[in-house]
Amino acid sequence: MSGLFITLEGPEGAGKSTNRDYLAERLRTHGVDCVLTREPGGTPLAERVRELLLAPSDETMAADTELLLVFAARAQHLAQVIRPALARGAVVLCDRFTDATYAYQGGGRGLDRARIAQLETFVQADLRPDLTLVFDLPVEIGLSRAAARGRLDRFEQEAATFFEAVRRTYLQRAAAEPGRYRILDAAQPLDQVQAALDALLPDLLEGCRG
Repeated sequence: MSGLFITLEGPEGAGKSTNRDYLAERLRTHGVDCVLTREPGGTPLAERVRELLLAPSDETMAADTELLLVFAARAQHLAQVIRPALARGAVVLCDRFTDATYAYQGGGRGLDRARIAQLETFVQADLRPDLTLVFDLPVEIGLSRAAARGRLDRFEQEAATFFEAVRRTYLQRAAAEPGRYRILDAAQPLDQVQAALDALLPDLLEGCRG
């Protein structure tokens, strides 16, 4: 068995966490060791950074501060969770990873993609996801779902134009590297989204054996 790094990406309200849990359950029925985690976060220290990133504040967070905090949390997450799990042959299912940084800080905030790429290489070296599932849906649907969950976090309070840029960036990245990405229509009913995940299962199990 070899480790497999699968990331789940998408905007607010796309159902990433729900579908991450579903996919883990399906893999575990086949005896696959799965580690479920998320970004920002994944370790106690990284979760404290997550709180800084998500909590609304009277002080405006500079875009560069946001970017550096994201990668600081990621460095801890990689060292404590992701790399050790992959080394032992587990499948890591991560709710967001560096594609989210390109989408939110690059697309949404307008930061230079080359600067993000420099930090990506510095923090991750050559580690990249084996597969990225992009749960895509129209912005208005995602924001409606997020609002239904309760109080909005700092990102969820952004304008629709911010999230249009986020969505556009995800789709551009998927189009540029179709071998790594799979786009799923997250506007569909949940059972249809999960049927699409089931269709991916044979390839995932083969990847685990590889």
